[in-house]
Amino acid sequence: MKPLAIRLMAAAMLVGSIAPVLRAEITAGRIRSALANGTSYLKRKQDQKTGTWSDYNPSQTGGVTCLCTLALLHAGAGPEDEHVRRALDWLRSNRLKTTYTVSLQTMVFSKAEPTKDLLLIQRNVQWLERNQILSGPRKGAWAYPGRANGDNSNSQFALLALDEAQRAGAQIRGKTWRLAEAYWKDCQNPDGSWGYMKKHRGTGSMTCAGIASTIIAENGISQPDAVVADGRIQCCRRPEAGDDAVQKGFSWLARNFSVTRNPGQEGDLWALYYLYGVERVGRLTAERFIGRHDWYREGADHLVNWNRGASGQALVPDYWVGRGYVEKNPLIATSLAMLFLSKGRRPVLLAKAQHQPGDDWNQHRHDVANLTRYVESKWRRDMTWQVVDLDLATIDDLIQSPVIYFSGSRSPLPRDEAGRRRLARKLRGYLDRGKFLVAEATCGGKAFDTAFRDLMHQVFPEREYRLRPLDAAHPIWRAEEPIKPEQLRPLWGIDFGCRTSVVYAPPDPPESPRPSLSCLWELSRPGRGVEYPKSVQAQINAARSLGINILAYATNRELQYKDEIPASVAVSGQTTSTQRGRLAVARLRHPGGCNAAPRALVHLLEKAESELKLRTVAEERLINLTDDALFDYHLVVMHGRTAFHLTRAERKQLRRYVERGGMVLADSICASKAFTKSFRREMAAAFPDKQLVRLAPNDPLLTRAYGGYDLEKEKVTRYDPQATDRKGPIRSKKQKVAPLLEGIKLGDRWGVIFSPYDISCALEKHNSLECQGYTHDDAARIALNVLLYSLQQ
Repeated sequence: MKPLAIRLMAAAMLVGSIAPVLRAEITAGRIRSALANGTSYLKRKQDQKTGTWSDYNPSQTGGVTCLCTLALLHAGAGPEDEHVRRALDWLRSNRLKTTYTVSLQTMVFSKAEPTKDLLLIQRNVQWLERNQILSGPRKGAWAYPGRANGDNSNSQFALLALDEAQRAGAQIRGKTWRLAEAYWKDCQNPDGSWGYMKKHRGTGSMTCAGIASTIIAENGISQPDAVVADGRIQCCRRPEAGDDAVQKGFSWLARNFSVTRNPGQEGDLWALYYLYGVERVGRLTAERFIGRHDWYREGADHLVNWNRGASGQALVPDYWVGRGYVEKNPLIATSLAMLFLSKGRRPVLLAKAQHQPGDDWNQHRHDVANLTRYVESKWRRDMTWQVVDLDLATIDDLIQSPVIYFSGSRSPLPRDEAGRRRLARKLRGYLDRGKFLVAEATCGGKAFDTAFRDLMHQVFPEREYRLRPLDAAHPIWRAEEPIKPEQLRPLWGIDFGCRTSVVYAPPDPPESPRPSLSCLWELSRPGRGVEYPKSVQAQINAARSLGINILAYATNRELQYKDEIPASVAVSGQTTSTQRGRLAVARLRHPGGCNAAPRALVHLLEKAESELKLRTVAEERLINLTDDALFDYHLVVMHGRTAFHLTRAERKQLRRYVERGGMVLADSICASKAFTKSFRREMAAAFPDKQLVRLAPNDPLLTRAYGGYDLEKEKVTRYDPQATDRKGPIRSKKQKVAPLLEGIKLGDRWGVIFSPYDISCALEKHNSLECQGYTHDDAARIALNVLLYSLQQ
C-alpha cells in the first residue's frame, strides 16, 4: 500500500526533471468572466418552479440537476443563492437511483451544507456500499442499474462521492475501500493507463479516473506515518511501500498530456470529461505540472478561448458545447468546464519543499494535506497545497505558494558549494517577494538543525537578519487560535522586511525531542472516527492551532487564486542610476529603520513599468542624506518604523534637496507612532518656516490631473488591526477611506509627502496582521500618483 504522498515524491521527481514547455498566460479577469457567463447560463436554463434542469437521459433522473448544482456551488454560488436553494430543495425531497446520480447528489450535499445534510449523505453512502459489486471479475466496482459488469466511469463517481462524504463526517467501511483499491489496480493496463473496462485501450479520461480513484481508495484505508500505542506517540513510522500504480498512471498521462483532446480517444470525444479528471489528478497529487505542462493554466487557456469570433479573436464563451455523446448537451458541457475552471484555480495555501536526500523531506506524508483540510474547515474556503522541488524549481515556481514548509531530519543542503549558493539565492528571492518560510526539524533532526541554521546565514548574510527566539508577545501565538501554555513549544524567527518572514521549530528538547508539528499533523486527519487519549489529542489540537496561527500570520488570511499569480515574476531594471532614458529613484539612509522594507521601492518601480509604461531603475543601495549623489534623483523614498534623529548637516542637506526641485515620499511603516513622531519633529526642524499639512481629498496629486488614479472618487482600502485581548484571535478590519497624506509645500509645489499609514510594507507584499496601512494595490496607486506628480513639477 502506498499512500498519497509517496506518489507526490515520485511524481515530483518525474515532473521536475525537465522544464515546462508552456506557461499559458491566462488572466484572472477572463476566467472570472467565463465562470460568470457559465453561471448565468445555467441559472437561465433552470426550471424556476421545480428547481431542476432537463435530464439528458431519462434513466439518469436528477443527474443533470446534480451536475449543474455542483458547478454553481464550486463557481461561487452558495446555498443561500435562490437557484441553488431551489435545486437543494428538490434534491432533498427525491431519492435518486443510479450510481451517477446518487454520487453527484452526495457531492452536492457535501459541498453545500454538509452538517445539515449529514443524514442524507450517510444514507447515500449506505446505498453506494450496498451497490458495490462484491464478487466476480468486477468485484469492487460499480455499474449501471441492473448490470453486473462494472465500469471505470461509474466506479470513479462512486469513489469521488465516498471521499467527499468522509470529509463531511460520514462513516465508510474499510471493506469498501479495500475492494475498490484491488479493483482499480487489477484493471490497470501494463503501460500504466486505464480504459473504460479492464483490457480496454487506455484513454486520458479513464487514466485520470484510475489515478484519482486509486489515491482515494488507498487514502481511505492507509495507515499514517505516526501511530499512538499505549498512550504514546510514535513518529516517523514508515509503512512498507507497495506497488507504483499511481506513478505508472501519472507517467502515462505526462507522456500523452493534452488539453485540447482526450488522449487515446478517437476524435474529440469526452474532452471536457477528461479535463474534469485532469483537475482532480492535479489536486490529489499536489502537482502544478503534469509532465512539462502547467495543467491548470493550459486547460483554462483552452476553455476560456473556446469560441472565436468572425475576426478570429478569442471570445469568452457564454456556455460550452462539446462533441459527441453527452457533451453535445450544453448543460453537461458547461458544468464540466466550470468545474475544471473553478476547482482547478483554488488558491494554494502552502507548498511542501522536496529536497535531498531521498524522502527525508516527506517523513510524514499526510502532514501538510491534513493541515490544509483543517484550515479549509476553519476559514470556510476551498484551497489546495503543492509539492515543490527546491533543486529544480525557479523563483517563478516558488512564488506560486505564499508559504513553503521545509522539514527533515538530515542535512537538506546540496553537497557542493555552488548548489548551496543557488539554494540560498532562490530562498532569498522568494522571501524578497513577500513570501514566508516555515521550517521544522523532524525525527530527531540534529543534522537538519545545524544545516538549516547555516543555510539561513547564507540566505541572510546581513547581520541584522538572524534567527532569534520568538517572544511570548509575538502575534503568531494567537493569530487564529489560542494555545494552552503547557502546549507551547519554542519557535525561532527571522524578522525580515516588515514582519517575521521565517519561522523555525527546532528539536525540543534537543536530547529527546517531543513529537514534531509534522508528526501531530499526520495524526490529525478527520473523518476516520479515530479517538486518541486526551493527552495525545491535546497535543494534536495545539499543533493544529499553531499551524493555522502561522498560516494566518503569514498570509493575513488572504490567498490568491492560481490565475491571479503571474507565471513569471517581473524582473526589475539594473541597479544603477546612470542608465540613460530610465527613471531612477533612491532610498534615504537614516537611523529610524530605513531598511525595514528593502524591496518596497523595487516593487513600486516594477508597477511603474507595468502600469505606466515608464522605463525605470531602482537604486538598491541606500543614499546618505549628506551624499552629493542625492541631487542625482528627482524623487527619494524615506520610510522607517522606529524613532530617530537627524544631524544638523542632514537636515540642511534635506532642505537644499527639496528647494532645488527634489521631492521626498515618506511613510511610517505599519503606522509606527515612534517614526511618525520623529518624522514630524525632524521636518519641523528642517523646514521651520513651513508646516506639514493634510492634503485635501481633491488635491490634484490625488486625482487624474497628472495621469494617475482618481483616489478622491475611488477611495482606497486600509487595514486597521482590531484590538483584542491577549487570548483572542487577531483580526484586521478593511475599510474604504480617502487616502490620508500630509505634505510640505514650497511655493505652489509639494516638496515632501508623508503617509502616517503604511505604504512600504504593502509594496513589499508582506501581509501583516498587525500592520495599519493600505492594501498592496492601493499603496501602489498612492505612490504612483506621487511619482507622476514629481515628474511634472
